[in-house]
Amino acid sequence: MEWTALDDASGQRFDHYLQAKLPQFSRSRLQDWIKAGKATVNGRPSRVSATLKGGEAIAVEPAAPRPLRAEAEDIPVEVLYEDPSVIAINKPAGMVVHAGAGVHSGTLVNALLHRFGALSHAGGEDRPGIVHRIDKETSGILIVARNDTAHQSLAAQFQSREVGKTYIALVQGVMRDESGHVDKPITRDPVRRTRMTCRLETGRAAYTEWRVKRRYAKHSLLEVTIHTGRTHQIRVHLSSIGHPILGDRLYGAAESALLPERFFLHAWRLRFRSPATGEVVTVEAPLARELAGIIDSELL
Repeated sequence: MEWTALDDASGQRFDHYLQAKLPQFSRSRLQDWIKAGKATVNGRPSRVSATLKGGEAIAVEPAAPRPLRAEAEDIPVEVLYEDPSVIAINKPAGMVVHAGAGVHSGTLVNALLHRFGALSHAGGEDRPGIVHRIDKETSGILIVARNDTAHQSLAAQFQSREVGKTYIALVQGVMRDESGHVDKPITRDPVRRTRMTCRLETGRAAYTEWRVKRRYAKHSLLEVTIHTGRTHQIRVHLSSIGHPILGDRLYGAAESALLPERFFLHAWRLRFRSPATGEVVTVEAPLARELAGIIDSELL
């Protein structure tokens, strides 16, 4: 495929431009093509993050996805909802979603391949079916695409912020107000690279709403809705207003005997449109046992 970029391409990253131009392909696959020299600018290989000026000659040689490398493993998964296009899973805390950073087995992807076999290829060879992620130590709902058409539909819903995402969080301190929001941009912490930060007033826009469900002597149980999907968004935003999530040592929470191996954040409710039926689906995941047992604790 060959064409000339118009003037309105000026200032756009090459991979973002291609994603808008070729929405039938995932960004990860387009990035693979760029890195392999199969997507060029003015006849030459380009970087994924290269900035276009407008007027360039663009050429793309689509390539079939490489065979999946993730292997099936007999690991139990709790299914909350399924139809011909999508599966909703209740992910336990401690389970990594897909391989990476030295993790090659025991992931949700390994479990899904064993339970369901073929899933969408659009997310890449190591991430079959995966449209979005939640942190390793966060439990709750995660939706999985069964085919590429469903993956593209769901990815578009996430990108356009159509998907409703509500979490339950237990935070340190007693919230004074009944509800509120945080809208500080989020970026990588330049000092501690494992963290994100919203103290620099730079980065990607992020919007988090919270509402108090219950107050304790020293803690607050919150219902949290996010309108963007930035890395560690809820953890960063709640910590920034002086209420880190119980057990989240990375973002300033005190050590707690109540949750020694995880923090209290649960992806509770997800609302999306089923690619198979077009109907709006709302799925809720019950709290993990270790979280449910804390809510009525006299130690809070």
